Amino acid sequence: MRFKLIIAFVEDDKTDLILKTAREHGATGATVISNARGEGLKQSKTFFGLNLEVQRDVVLFLVEEHLTRAILEAVGRAGKFDDKPGTGIALQVDVEDAVGVMHQVQQLTSIVEEEI
Repeated sequence: MRFKLIIAFVEDDKTDLILKTAREHGATGATVISNARGEGLKQSKTFFGLNLEVQRDVVLFLVEEHLTRAILEAVGRAGKFDDKPGTGIALQVDVEDAVGVMHQVQQLTSIVEEEI
């Protein structure tokens, strides 16, 4: 079984929605890294040296490769990433190898067989 890593940078008030959406589309778990900071085309505004930007979370999903595209698209729709600049981004990266996922492989085998 092959895996991909989906990395989503989301506004912290949308993290729970992103987690729920990914699970509904086949993700079996996630890791959330809180209080990330990013900058897009426009620099963030400051007020007396304090940032006025929304806090972000980085959400990592290790998912089976056949489920990746559906999860990625669903996360993008749920987070409204294409609606307004700065709402978030998601991307996928190939994973060459992973350990500690055998319990997921057993659960995913039947799900992936249905998808294929």
